[in-house]
Amino acid sequence: MSRDEQSKQRQKMTFGLIVGNRGFFPDQLAKSGREEMMRALEQAGIAVVVLGPEESKHGAVETYEEAKRCAELFRKHADEIDGVIVSLPNFGDERAIADTIRLARLDVPVLVQATPDEPLKMTIAFRRDSFCGKMSACNNLRQYGIPYSLTASHTSAPDSAEFRDDLARFAAVCRIVKGLRNLRIGSIGARPAAFNTVRYSEKILEANGITVETIDLSEILGRIARLADTEAGVQGKLNDIRKYVTSSGVPDAALVKMAKLGAVIDDWMKSRDVTVSAVQCWTALEEFFGVVPCTIMSMMSNDLIPSACEVDVCGTVSMHALRLASETPSALLDWNNNYGDDPDKAVCFHCSNLPKHFFQDVRMDFQEIIAGTVGKENTFGTCVGRVKAGAMSFARFSTDDCAGVVRGYVGEGAFTNDSLDTFGGAGVVEIPHLQKLLRYICESGFEHHVAANFSTVAGATHEAATRYLGWATYWHGRDGAGR
Repeated sequence: MSRDEQSKQRQKMTFGLIVGNRGFFPDQLAKSGREEMMRALEQAGIAVVVLGPEESKHGAVETYEEAKRCAELFRKHADEIDGVIVSLPNFGDERAIADTIRLARLDVPVLVQATPDEPLKMTIAFRRDSFCGKMSACNNLRQYGIPYSLTASHTSAPDSAEFRDDLARFAAVCRIVKGLRNLRIGSIGARPAAFNTVRYSEKILEANGITVETIDLSEILGRIARLADTEAGVQGKLNDIRKYVTSSGVPDAALVKMAKLGAVIDDWMKSRDVTVSAVQCWTALEEFFGVVPCTIMSMMSNDLIPSACEVDVCGTVSMHALRLASETPSALLDWNNNYGDDPDKAVCFHCSNLPKHFFQDVRMDFQEIIAGTVGKENTFGTCVGRVKAGAMSFARFSTDDCAGVVRGYVGEGAFTNDSLDTFGGAGVVEIPHLQKLLRYICESGFEHHVAANFSTVAGATHEAATRYLGWATYWHGRDGAGR
């Protein structure tokens, strides 16, 4: 995915802005602080919902009446607001801030920012005391049961590079929270019998706002059987496939089958309002239809519509979380092989449906593992190539059926340029203290599948999962090196 394509996919964010004020402190700081924060948000491409100076003193919130007014404004824009910024240009009234958020009933992430004092401006006319006021605001939010996020430093100026990073991280948190609440996943086909590891609880996901919409593979194949090769949807998908990846040497009949499969899945997902998918592959599609679904799934993931194989529904959730955070494609990989005797390196692999975004070079070919069982002619459609080098974020969320919760782990590392002679889609990863991470995965009973993304969004993913979604999540590299 090119930078131009990525920029088109960027989600327009809207934040509600609460500007704190307190009568004991200089009012002009609330006025200038509101203007500074609005400029910072607008420069970041974020739309702002905020009281105007005609609606409250300097457009800030200090009294209960102003809190009600601001909450009413937020409720009018509830469908638009992705998160709330609490900005403290001076100490601020902690009660009014908490009242506003409670009365607005938005249930979105909240970021608390405090503007720093300047050592040469500490007179009664300019001293902010927001350093102190932030603690009082957070104390009240905690009392009210309102979860909130913090800037990297206790105080940060709205026009600083550090706060721009805070905004980017908070926007990622908001996208994850909004994108995973009320998510609808398409489960296409039954879990392969040999993959107990991808079992999950629909009921636990539903309790967390995630719905699974199922369809039997026989229905997909039945709909494909009704399609003529010449139908517009089939031909359109066929053209998309040929543009997407080099398919020299792949029989035309196999390409048409892939196009029909893609067209049927697209239509079903649209009809059921499904956002992401998990697809049965091993080995029913090969035996009874004659292709692998890898290219179709790769195309969806590359278009920011994550698709996981082996009906790994929770793997799809993990992919989607990283995709929401970074706004770039995610892949589902196996923690697959050691890399020589390097304890911090491993081979991540799939056979493969990795999005094109992941490869330094890619071609369509047959699936070498399954071909030995069902025949080469029935396994065309896999995406083969080497994963490019770059920063890597990884995540895994799963339902813990014994405890009745969703839990997970996140972390960061890098794909490397280390030599690798193998098949499928594969790359070498380097992760500090990898052996301790692997021990944690095994001791905790997590799956061998992990979602990966070319980004550094582990922090935002962890924050969204733990603080706002309530999922117990281990952050490798921060929560101790593997516990």
